[in-house]
Amino acid sequence: MSTLQHTRSHLDWLESEAIFILREVAAECERPVLLFSGGKDSCVLLRLAEKAFRPGRFPFPLLHVDTGHNFDEVIAFRDARAAELGEQLIVRSVEDSIARGSVVLRRETDSRNAAQAVTLLEAIAEFGFDACIGGARRDEEKARAKERIFSFRDEFGLWDPKNQRPEVWDLYNTRVHRGENMRVFPISNWTELDVWQYIEREKLALPSIYYAHRRDVVRRSGLLVPVTRLTPPKEGEQVENVSVRFRTVGDISCTCPVASDATDNAAIIAETAISDITERGATRMDDQTSEASMERRKREGYF
Repeated sequence: MSTLQHTRSHLDWLESEAIFILREVAAECERPVLLFSGGKDSCVLLRLAEKAFRPGRFPFPLLHVDTGHNFDEVIAFRDARAAELGEQLIVRSVEDSIARGSVVLRRETDSRNAAQAVTLLEAIAEFGFDACIGGARRDEEKARAKERIFSFRDEFGLWDPKNQRPEVWDLYNTRVHRGENMRVFPISNWTELDVWQYIEREKLALPSIYYAHRRDVVRRSGLLVPVTRLTPPKEGEQVENVSVRFRTVGDISCTCPVASDATDNAAIIAETAISDITERGATRMDDQTSEASMERRKREGYF
């Protein structure tokens, strides 16, 4: 075994695999796009894309499906980061899908997380994207664990876990017919701990809500629900001001923080190393409705 193999860390191997996947997408797909929300996983993807393609421009635009109910800090970070990179950012909104009538919600305060699938499919059809690169990881949730790195979606944008292609010896079949597409997950083999260790190693900037801050919350079904216009306290609930951080960011109506005093990457890495609950299990109200919630949304076109 060479000295190089001895000195490479597990992050080096994960990084190399992800860069290979990104270059494979660029070489094999006609109209790829990278999904960028401003969250930690998509920030890692941007750094990997920089390492894969700089000093040239990215061979794909960035796309964010905005629910209209995102945290202000995350949207501001998203715009600033895209501008800093000088890359094209396409934003498509669930609000527009609601206006078109393709998304219908019972109440204005309903979670728009699942509705993103409709807006994403509309964006794919609008631009003819044949590959959507996302930051999903297998350790996030049971349905994610069934996912291939190149996840085939049919002409309706739907996912069938039984109709996926083998990826023996890291060989990827990217062929799709018109109307079909791939969802590609370069960091599929990473864990939450890997992501934070990479963020620390690369000194990546993130939205401030990933770090400990004080916020008004109520305790509901074992979660800390942030008190906002969309998530007001229910009758009888007591509002507490708690030191929290977000492990994942998304629609305000279904994303919860966790109690934490971790104000820097090193402290978050220490917390993550001993956590026995996945980030979605600890923070996402919509994933707690049933064990099949994520799989159902993915079958309907969710990324």
